[in-house]
Amino acid sequence: MHKRGWGTITIDILEATLAPQKKMRIMYSANLNYTRFNKYFSDFLNKGFIEKTSDPDGKVCYRISTRGKTLLAALQKANELALSDEL
Repeated sequence: MHKRGWGTITIDILEATLAPQKKMRIMYSANLNYTRFNKYFSDFLNKGFIEKTSDPDGKVCYRISTRGKTLLAALQKANELALSDEL
């Protein structure tokens, strides 16, 4: 198994937040351990890629922000270009 880089992990986390999710669900969806996840997650919150919200029951959830959607689209496009056979 190969190590995932920043771009792949970022895509995984941001895709997991397309719908509001609890922190633990995002961590599992991104397939990260607690320490590594918290490093990325706090950075994304501070940079405004993910925003804090609440679910209908008033519990804390997180979702991708407009800025995060822009980053996600750029990273997905970069992956698409890097993996295309038309180089």
